[in-house]
Amino acid sequence: MSETPSAAPARAWMRLPSGAHLDLIDPAPQAWTDRDLAIRLSRTTRWGGESRGPLPLSVAQHSLLVLALRRRDAAQPLSADEALLELLHDAEEGFLGFDCIAPLKARLGEPLRTVSQRLMQAVVERYALPPWTADGHRLHKRADVAAAAAEAVHCVGWSREEVREILGIDAPVAEEDPLAVDYGEAPWSVWPPPLAAQRFLDALEELLRRRAAGAGQGAAGAAGTAPVPRAAAGGRP
Repeated sequence: MSETPSAAPARAWMRLPSGAHLDLIDPAPQAWTDRDLAIRLSRTTRWGGESRGPLPLSVAQHSLLVLALRRRDAAQPLSADEALLELLHDAEEGFLGFDCIAPLKARLGEPLRTVSQRLMQAVVERYALPPWTADGHRLHKRADVAAAAAEAVHCVGWSREEVREILGIDAPVAEEDPLAVDYGEAPWSVWPPPLAAQRFLDALEELLRRRAAGAGQGAAGAAGTAPVPRAAAGGRP
């Protein structure tokens, strides 16, 4: 009697816009292009896809909003590394394909947390992100929470009372949209995915160019300086 063939292992990779494959369980840092990441984040929605308008808010636009808020409130201009930490703080969600809403995230537990951390660690390695400093992380969380409060009211349709009482966010709801100032659009407009992807990609490429230029200048003036340590997967917010 012949043996029954063993079942093929379940597929754990996803196809990216470039045609490349990303293993979601053991992600390789070089498996995607910058454009892959931008497109995936532009197609990943915040707030469970809920919106007061015809388009849901993307994680790509949220990431740019957090960066803009952080820059607006900074005592001095952000370094390229600091800005990259802000821009890429939710990058793993683009590969997961969703930004899990808080009430569900706790119930999904360790499996989701493990996959998310592995994906974020691949992002950290790919873009050589430094670890958060205590002060940098605190300022990031303030910008992230401020972004959430504004999105909830202006983009999703929560009331200010609901933001405080249900979401538990005490941050004031911003009226001025820094992205409207940066891009010359109506305040709190939600971008279509192709536009969000291009703007995210433009910001990412500009920050990578800035960092490379700064590293070149630093190498010329201070050969032998120790490299910036990379963050551990658990080091992100």
